[in-house]
Amino acid sequence: MKKGIQLIVFILFLASCNLVWAQSSETNSEKKALIIYGSDDCHHCIDTKAFLKKNNIEFVFYDIDKNPEALQEMLVKVRSKNISTSNLGIPVVDKDGELFSNNGNFDEFLLKLK
Repeated sequence: MKKGIQLIVFILFLASCNLVWAQSSETNSEKKALIIYGSDDCHHCIDTKAFLKKNNIEFVFYDIDKNPEALQEMLVKVRSKNISTSNLGIPVVDKDGELFSNNGNFDEFLLKLK
């Protein structure tokens, strides 16, 4: 009888571990939406949003001209990655903590978003 109870407890333990593992796998496999910091007046920002929509890539866009909190958030992130703000181009993209901006070939920049 004691071994039967231990076996049931062990099976329940394995089942709960499997459930936790399955939930963490689902969470890790989900992609977070990109965060785009830019301006509604910037043609590269407009083209970036169009590219993301066309490719069904989820994103959140913050207009840093109209949203001072978003501007500050972007600057904190950029500075924390030791990226110079003196020649920073927009849009600035936060892709799961990796930051990059449009400071060169725009087509190469867009490919980083996929």
